[in-house]
Amino acid sequence: MHKKLLEAEPYPPSEDTFFLADHIKDEKGKSALDIGAGSGYLSSILEKSFSLVVGTDLLFNVLRKQDYHTANNICCNGADVINHQFDLIVCNMPYLNTENISDVRTDGGKNGLEIPMKIIDSAKSCIKPKGKFIYVTSSLSDFKKLISYTKLAGFDVGILAKKKLFFEELILVRGIRLLS
Repeated sequence: MHKKLLEAEPYPPSEDTFFLADHIKDEKGKSALDIGAGSGYLSSILEKSFSLVVGTDLLFNVLRKQDYHTANNICCNGADVINHQFDLIVCNMPYLNTENISDVRTDGGKNGLEIPMKIIDSAKSCIKPKGKFIYVTSSLSDFKKLISYTKLAGFDVGILAKKKLFFEELILVRGIRLLS
């Protein structure tokens, strides 16, 4: 891994984080997973209404330096090492449309899909039947293809909310895991 990423700081909460936070603050259940926990902001919100909250991040240094420290953090890719099914999974996806992935905190790869699709693949087995998967994407990525991919992964999918910014529109997607 590139030295710059090994020394990366937590990505500070920004417009997309706050947008997702506004829509998860009233969610309740036994367990929740925050994929790409970064600063820990979303995990700290979930801890108020879930008995167990786990945050994952690919970058150990980011977890070590969280601004909003949470008790259960795991350094891993997506949810790859998780062997638990959660009531809710949230993710502020790295969705920027980039040819190369130089910053895993923000770059989604080609069409903004490469990293988000890997996250969906990683998360799908960690959601209870009828559990929710809520994530942020953007009009700057191929969000329609990402929504279709989420449906193919076994979710009933819809757009929960949209927020217009100066240069893009943030899109909050909610998938409910179908019974299987």
